[in-house]
Amino acid sequence: MATLGLVVTEFNASVTDKMATAAKEAAVKRDATITETLRVPGVYDSPLAADRLARREEVDAVAVVGAIVTGDTDHDQVIADAAAQSLTDVSLDRDVPVTLGVSGPGQSGAEARERIDKGAEAVNAAVDMVETLV
Repeated sequence: MATLGLVVTEFNASVTDKMATAAKEAAVKRDATITETLRVPGVYDSPLAADRLARREEVDAVAVVGAIVTGDTDHDQVIADAAAQSLTDVSLDRDVPVTLGVSGPGQSGAEARERIDKGAEAVNAAVDMVETLV
């Protein structure tokens, strides 16, 4: 059984709360346990929380869920690139799988609402990685 940490972003909470619910349901289906959920302001803030969870002996993997919605600038691209690279760094530095269940960039709020399954996908990928790396 995999033991997971979950990071949920609060920005776009109408989407990310549903993503978190999907993640928790997926964990139950996969017989995984989410030991702790950390809520952070936005996707850009998720790497530090993921790192804190990945340091814990009881955590086998960390799933991160969030939604990045397009605005008037390229800010969504910058946030997505920075967060994805930083989460990869956490995974490699800690030797703990960190999965990216973040929808966007380049999506509207309506498109983000259609992609709540990213929460379940992040948990499924985390469990798959734990099983692969045993």
